[in-house]
Amino acid sequence: MQVIARLVLCVVFLFGCATPNRLSKKKPIHHTENGFKNNYLSEKIMTKSLLDVLRWRVTRKPQEPIEFEKDKPDISFLQTNRSESTLTWSGHSTFLWQHMGVNLITDPHLTNRASPVGFAGPKRVLLPAISLEDLPLIDIVVISHNHYDHLDKKSVLGLVVRQKKSPPVFVVPLGMKAWFKKIGISEGVMELDWWGSHQVGDWTLNAVPVQHWSRRTLGDTNRVLWAGWVIETPQQKLFFAGDTGYSQDFLDIGRKFGRMDLSLIPIGAYAPRWFMKDMHCTPEEAVQIHLDVASKRSIGMHWGTFLDLTDEPMNEPPERLRKAVEAKNLDPQCFVTMKHGETIRGI
Repeated sequence: MQVIARLVLCVVFLFGCATPNRLSKKKPIHHTENGFKNNYLSEKIMTKSLLDVLRWRVTRKPQEPIEFEKDKPDISFLQTNRSESTLTWSGHSTFLWQHMGVNLITDPHLTNRASPVGFAGPKRVLLPAISLEDLPLIDIVVISHNHYDHLDKKSVLGLVVRQKKSPPVFVVPLGMKAWFKKIGISEGVMELDWWGSHQVGDWTLNAVPVQHWSRRTLGDTNRVLWAGWVIETPQQKLFFAGDTGYSQDFLDIGRKFGRMDLSLIPIGAYAPRWFMKDMHCTPEEAVQIHLDVASKRSIGMHWGTFLDLTDEPMNEPPERLRKAVEAKNLDPQCFVTMKHGETIRGI
């Protein structure tokens, strides 16, 4: 029974709850009758079958856990900082960006597993670099999509409970608001379609298309949209790519928004390619995304955090990224990775 339970969890996690939106007669091209699709990928290719999942799980080589070098964040500084621009990596796709006195967090995952249950599913090899309790008060939470390694119920609820008097604003893709309401968060959630925007003070948060998919349960495939985010402030533009395969979407983003000051781009979870290639970019493709959005500086994410989320060795993505940057004759510092818990100040 435990084997069957683990297989079901694997399917739920890999393929990713909201009711389909009522759409106007003239729907955007990425809207379908039952949800959403990618701009540059057919619906047939988007979804892997149960047989595909079984083939991968049966033939895969288990990952070896690696104890990465990590930094200890200066919690006292981060909790009181409202003047200096900083970026702190807590692991996977969770960043704390402090800028212009605003605290923004991306895809907050602050628990031990990326799973609907606590006994199975991808497990962290490193605990979150910043615990929920140690975070500064958060002003804005940006969510890219509803997979369990990006949308964590306990983390989301924890952010609200600890800030009852001044809860953060959640900015999420279209269709995700119903999930928040289901877990008891009915206010402070703004959902956006691709190319939509929301103003928070003098910041503009723009939802942009990336190539991915969504699933939270066995019956809600692609019912909720996925997105990247371009965050415009009076001083900077930050691009958070979320989770994505490589596509023409990034050229579209670059044409619309111009040069990015800072980009957070996934570099891991790309193996095996026959299974992952449409939805997870390689480090080499991540460098192309960096170029497509004309980013001055990029940080690699979505690697080195969860065991058995993917097949490549846990330490491979940063090395392939370094070689890919070198192959393009780029400045070695234009696209780098961070240590777990590292804070870059003055960014």
